[in-house]
Amino acid sequence: MPGLPAFCLRPRDPRRGAVLTLTFVAVVAVGAFTGCWVPEDGAAAAARTDAPAPGAHRAEGTADREAVARAAAEAVAEGKSGKKAAQEVVSRSGDRWGTVYDQGEYAAFAEGLDGHWTGVGVWAGRSHDGLIKLDEVQPGSPAARAGLRAGDRLLSVDGHAVTGLAVADVVALLRGTAGTPVVLNLSRDGADLTETVLRQRLRTEPVTVRQLAGDVTVIKVTSFTRGSGERVRAAVRAAPPGGGVMLDLRGNRGGLVDEAVSTASAFLDGGLVATYDVRGEQRVLNAAPGGDTTRPLVALVDGGTMSAAELVTGALQDRGRALAVGSRTFGKGSVQMPTELPDGSVAELTVGTYRTPAGRSLDGGGITPDVPAGDRVEDRAVTVLGGLGVGP
Repeated sequence: MPGLPAFCLRPRDPRRGAVLTLTFVAVVAVGAFTGCWVPEDGAAAAARTDAPAPGAHRAEGTADREAVARAAAEAVAEGKSGKKAAQEVVSRSGDRWGTVYDQGEYAAFAEGLDGHWTGVGVWAGRSHDGLIKLDEVQPGSPAARAGLRAGDRLLSVDGHAVTGLAVADVVALLRGTAGTPVVLNLSRDGADLTETVLRQRLRTEPVTVRQLAGDVTVIKVTSFTRGSGERVRAAVRAAPPGGGVMLDLRGNRGGLVDEAVSTASAFLDGGLVATYDVRGEQRVLNAAPGGDTTRPLVALVDGGTMSAAELVTGALQDRGRALAVGSRTFGKGSVQMPTELPDGSVAELTVGTYRTPAGRSLDGGGITPDVPAGDRVEDRAVTVLGGLGVGP
């Protein structure tokens, strides 16, 4: 099993609570990832397996790590599923962001941190009626070639009904070996349809760059996978002198927190990015020195801006470095820490929260944009940049 990321800022569907598992707001990213901070030293890695001292702080609505590990160990000793026993404890705890992965699921999660996965290329969430709905279909993916569309309802995978399943279990059904078929039964506009899709090794490009008129550079960050922070920094260095930047974080469901900090560092010269609490102990995340602190900057956000993406937005907003344009963000500011269980499964449990440099907790409330905008967000952002001296 790959090494465990030590701290996670991960959204899941608040409507489902603790029983909903896997990535991003109930997202079946079929190989995407959550928001985790991978430390550069061994301290946090050691912390993930050492039980807290008796009486140590545990946030309300979080699972007790010792109780989860004990339940898994007892189940394994009785020849039962350690993962299932652990998940039952997590579900009862009220930890709505906690979940348990088996070895295969966690390996897929770790693979997704590099931006790779094997699947069909869909992102899906649980809709208000409890069904699995496709939120996004990756262009050029097997799902796209088969004609799947955002908004389709997923009913079954290879004959297994998915209604009521934990999202982690849906992901497990969708995953498999590249080149193997998977039969999807879906509903669209009241009509059922069946598509056979071949799984494929896929990759997302987390950072894309394009130029607008008037020396405006749009840097779109879809997720904070490994290397995304350096890609952002390179894009800023390559931007036209005196031009402005739109940092587009719309739909960014999070990712590795160290990559989020690296992204914020592209626009800051050191200083605070966020603080986070782990079992009552406050720690800090600081930007690296040497970022571009003068170029006009706006951050584009929406309700799909979550977790580590909110961390970046909050830091740039609080530090007076960027204006946020768009709509209110999702509001996910809790920290998860993984613990390896006796059967090799991994429990990710909430251990605390993070705050912006100004001390704001974003959990539940999200970020209110400085400049609200509807559908024409980029046009509004161009106007804002114009007011900051960018363009003719």
